Amino acid sequence: MTSPSAWLVSAVAALTLATAHVVGQSTGQGSTAAPPVAQPTGRAAATPAPTVVSPEVLSDKRVVFRLYAPQATDVALRAPGGGRGAPPPMTKASNGVWETTIGPLAPGVYQYSFGVHGVTVVDPSNQDVNETTTGLRNLVVVPGGEWTDAKPVPHGAVAEVFYPSSVLGRERRLHVYTPPGYASGSDKLPVFYLLHGSGDSDQSWNAIGRAGIIVDNMIAAGKARPMIVVMPNGHTRVGAQTASPESRAEFVREFTTDIVPFVEKNYRVRADRASRAIAGLSMGGGQTLNIAIPQLDKFAYIGVFSAGLSGGGAGQPNALEAWEAQNKTALDNAALKKDVKLLWFSTGKEDPAMTNTMNAVNLLKKHGFSPVFQESQGGHTWENWRDYLVIFGGQLFRDGDRR
Repeated sequence: MTSPSAWLVSAVAALTLATAHVVGQSTGQGSTAAPPVAQPTGRAAATPAPTVVSPEVLSDKRVVFRLYAPQATDVALRAPGGGRGAPPPMTKASNGVWETTIGPLAPGVYQYSFGVHGVTVVDPSNQDVNETTTGLRNLVVVPGGEWTDAKPVPHGAVAEVFYPSSVLGRERRLHVYTPPGYASGSDKLPVFYLLHGSGDSDQSWNAIGRAGIIVDNMIAAGKARPMIVVMPNGHTRVGAQTASPESRAEFVREFTTDIVPFVEKNYRVRADRASRAIAGLSMGGGQTLNIAIPQLDKFAYIGVFSAGLSGGGAGQPNALEAWEAQNKTALDNAALKKDVKLLWFSTGKEDPAMTNTMNAVNLLKKHGFSPVFQESQGGHTWENWRDYLVIFGGQLFRDGDRR
């Protein structure tokens, strides 16, 4: 029997001879020189696409947006500048690049996208995005913010983490911020649960809310205690049911049953009441009240941003009274009430959530709580919610110091 190695040598030799024979035939002269490579004819070489920089933040804080769409005849910039009116139209250059400039904009973070013939598309030149329930939105950072700029300070880490949800019967995702030095340390830290609003995701507080950057800067400046920040996904359903009452109720159950136990098992967090905080914006603010008030023995710090309690509407005229009755035991528990270190609300004076905010503040005062209400300028915007995070976050885990 021929050995495998001998067979391989014979096969290679045969292949070499066959190749030489074919090449020699191709020249017509028995030569082994390779024939010339045929060149394509009748077709011009494709013109390379131009290099596109987008967005470009100018020194005066104007922002230039560009999109390469040579075949398009209708391109528009969508939702720049925090909703400050319609942006100027985009114009098309001879190289196929559409462009428009807005601003100057105040320092901060802004969402945008493009509309091409009515279809929403993301900016292919920009990898910074916010995940929403209706798709991705690009982000642009305008520098100059006291807390939102990435500075040369020690940085923590934000991780995308998956956990099993027994309530929903599937894997779910949350984002977790751990402060500088956490990986090499051994101390247990306080934990802050931070909830997003309707239409956003567990990624949003870190992406457009800049939570990781803000907490890094605050810790470095001595304005916040080192803490773990947990940012879960407040939506449990998709489509029309995304922000339904059923979805919100499911999240409240999942938060208590799955999220808190997962965090306390997998992270070095202190599990006592004085070391737990919870806050949320808009939808997340309502979820905060529905989680924290019935469980006052578990949360010493409670923050509600641009949210509160509905006074009822069509089909539910007694919603406020129903919520009060449902939570009467907790609302009237004097022993639990006295250990609430901070119950903090803030809403912009132009925010349509102001009525619901005052409903909640007044109801809590009626039951002997001492909520702090701070009215801000502006409306229902991320500019406000980032500020609220700074103000509320700076008061956490400081043994009652509310400066």
